[in-house]
Amino acid sequence: MYCYLNRFHIAVLVACFLNHFCGTSCAQIAQGQSRSRTDFASLSAKADAARDSNRLEEAIPLYRRAVALRPSWAEGWWSLATLEYDKDRYSEAATHFRKVVSLQPANGTAYAMLGLCEFELGRDQLALRNIEKGKNLGLQQNPELWNVVLFHEGSLLQRRGSFQSAQDTLEELCLRAGPNEKTAIILGMAMLRMSLHDAPQAGSQDYDVALRVGRAECLAGQKKYDQARPEFASIVNENAKSPNLHYAFGLFLFEIRDVAAGVEQMKQEIANNPKNVLARLRIAAAEYKQDSAAGLPYAQEAVKLDPQQPFAHMLLGLLRLDVDDYQGAIPELEIARKGLPTEPKIFAALGTAYARAGRKQDSVQARMTFARLTDAAKRKSAEASQPEARNPRSEQIRVGDLPPSSR
Repeated sequence: MYCYLNRFHIAVLVACFLNHFCGTSCAQIAQGQSRSRTDFASLSAKADAARDSNRLEEAIPLYRRAVALRPSWAEGWWSLATLEYDKDRYSEAATHFRKVVSLQPANGTAYAMLGLCEFELGRDQLALRNIEKGKNLGLQQNPELWNVVLFHEGSLLQRRGSFQSAQDTLEELCLRAGPNEKTAIILGMAMLRMSLHDAPQAGSQDYDVALRVGRAECLAGQKKYDQARPEFASIVNENAKSPNLHYAFGLFLFEIRDVAAGVEQMKQEIANNPKNVLARLRIAAAEYKQDSAAGLPYAQEAVKLDPQQPFAHMLLGLLRLDVDDYQGAIPELEIARKGLPTEPKIFAALGTAYARAGRKQDSVQARMTFARLTDAAKRKSAEASQPEARNPRSEQIRVGDLPPSSR
């Protein structure tokens, strides 16, 4: 006769074996185990009922007692965390969400909620990391949640100085939810490259400009380009000397593929601010493959103004290669490679430049690295893809988030 024992029976047998040493009867242990299960079932049912009836202050201590009896109850930790979050008790909520993700490491929504708590607690780096991890794992198909996550992610990216990423994220929010003042001011600050320390005071002219730029770009995010363009033009005409305003208008014009007009706005920005590196890089990137010879002087000026900027060296190398100056391209690309060791474009260009220079072995090695990095990027993109997310606009060379010295 075979006897199949479940975990409960095994626990009782082990306790009975130990009874010789601790003096606890098997009957008492079994009774305690049974009472614990009964207490948990009762507490969890009462907690769920109180939550569903919106008796939140009653539900919270019930959930606390229930998870104390069964620490592996992920749903209970989730309910407790969300109730604390709704009560603006973010520290407690964060503690409970951490318990959820420890029990359910693939729960993207829990990671995102943990990030929202960290945001409220002023832990920006942790907040952004958890929000991005949550998005990569996948969030619940809840439009309101997506909008909240996108707003906070965009705000964190702007605070960090990742202006291009903030712009992309907040434009996606505009596409989903339409315009609102909170989104517009953060988006406007990102477009104008305003850091957290540059945040304008409400009611000031700078605040008004940032808000109007954000509203105009939000229209662009909604694909309402015919409405956005005159809004941008009006702001620029009224505030021609405002820092980075021509730059923001130029970004919009590049977005709608009016490259010539965008270049003119970037030139005007340089006239207002002769040391502006990023405007030069935007012109050089726009001219690449279109009129690379025209873009070269701007890339050269960017390198002189900011010689530590690897993207400037990369762009200069690409432009020189495109005008068949492969000997001049190689040193620029090699400098860029040190600062951007995972950028496939650099290795593709080096492969071509080395081949033209007769350096066959170096060319083969560069092309092998290009293939490896490209495959890795494709895998990462596939893993992080979300059906809800809008693909960012494509560019031949995407001028993304550069170090502060280049803004």
